[in-house]
Amino acid sequence: MLQTTIKVLLTSVLVVAIAEAGKRSSLLGAILASLPLTSLLAIVWLYADTRDSEKIASLTTSIFWLVLPSLILFVVLPLMLRRGIAFAPSLAISCALTVTGYLAMIAVLKRFGIEL
Repeated sequence: MLQTTIKVLLTSVLVVAIAEAGKRSSLLGAILASLPLTSLLAIVWLYADTRDSEKIASLTTSIFWLVLPSLILFVVLPLMLRRGIAFAPSLAISCALTVTGYLAMIAVLKRFGIEL
């Protein structure tokens, strides 16, 4: 239980720190947010819990394939906001399109025999 609490606290602090940095500097916030910190934390926590290198290899391979459709959010959201569409609908539509991209990527990978 203590280990889970430490994980939650550390991860929460990291997310809040990135948001606070973004308030001060878009560039600094973007640099910190673009780092695969969440992935790195997940990899470290998974390894600490399992010591299973194959699980780490599988996780990182899956992350690689799913980073590609996640880029949809970072293209669609600013385009919609700059066109004057309110934040909430822009975010909702961007998220929906990103989920659609994930599903499409998973289907394409499955068709080529790649299981995530």
